[in-house]
Amino acid sequence: MSTFIVNRRKFLTLAGVAAATVPLSGCDAFDTLLYGQSPVRNFLASANSLTYRAHRMLIGNDTLVPEFAASEIRQGQRPNGSTDPTDADYLALKDTSFADYRLTVSGLVERPVSFSLDELRNMPARTQITRHDCVEGWSCIAKWTGVPLAHILDEAKVKSQARFVVFHCYDTMNLGLQGAVPYYESIDLIDARHPQTILAYGNNDKSLPVANGAPLRVRVERQLGYKMAKYIKGIELVSTLAPFGSGKGGFWEDLGYDWYGGI
Repeated sequence: MSTFIVNRRKFLTLAGVAAATVPLSGCDAFDTLLYGQSPVRNFLASANSLTYRAHRMLIGNDTLVPEFAASEIRQGQRPNGSTDPTDADYLALKDTSFADYRLTVSGLVERPVSFSLDELRNMPARTQITRHDCVEGWSCIAKWTGVPLAHILDEAKVKSQARFVVFHCYDTMNLGLQGAVPYYESIDLIDARHPQTILAYGNNDKSLPVANGAPLRVRVERQLGYKMAKYIKGIELVSTLAPFGSGKGGFWEDLGYDWYGGI
């Protein structure tokens, strides 16, 4: 099984790096390969679906990823992607050290709720030292502290028809001529309820830095780093991903990345 996982990561790294060049290069050849109904895009989508099903069959729902000793933390968590949002709503919260921040939970829940950062910090917490694996090929070991996402879902009482958790974020991403679009990401309820999936407000025994997603980011330890949305504004329980973005499940997925980034 280890060979399967390693090969999976190598494949995702190569495919992801290629996909990441698309919005930067403006290359029509890449657009043809990765967008629409091209044979290459359809093949990658079918391979992703097969990998998702295989992981679900071979790996238990609660199987943990390795955790590490504090002595193995060699540096601060490496920032990447969006590191300092300039959206007005975010800047207003940042100016007050997130005193007015509230996480909203909506969608297919019996009890829509919202929580301040202090309320989240007073909930049952989990601390874990894990390795962040980026699709670009680098890794970083860091300590994360936060509230298990499963606890938040239980507070909101998820309805039976819900299948996915969508993370709505404060940062927007520029797509050139298409303008800026809100960042979003999603996972299924299996990963949402995994013991190591947390909404992190702490990093390496300090408050989560802005560069790493303050005030709140998700840690989905069984998936690649691009699945771990930062600057979370709210989470929404849904039965389908079709209404969001291009319907692929996330900002990068809309640009050609796999929706399931399992490792």
